[in-house]
Amino acid sequence: MLKQTIQYTSPLDALIAVAKRLNSYESQQQMGSEEFFDQYSRGKLADDAIFVEWANDYRHYLYLRQDIKPK
Repeated sequence: MLKQTIQYTSPLDALIAVAKRLNSYESQQQMGSEEFFDQYSRGKLADDAIFVEWANDYRHYLYLRQDIKPK
């Protein structure tokens, strides 16, 4: 699988892009990202490529959300 690096001009732009990807996973799998990540983290889901990517995107989303939170 060929990976692509994308650079964003702001953390907010990155957050929006990741949120769109999460929405796509949620639509395809008929499950919310929070529920998915809980099940995945507890080993209840396989390590399929899509789940690994989804988990990584969700971790990135949580990091970005925390990063742009007013201090």
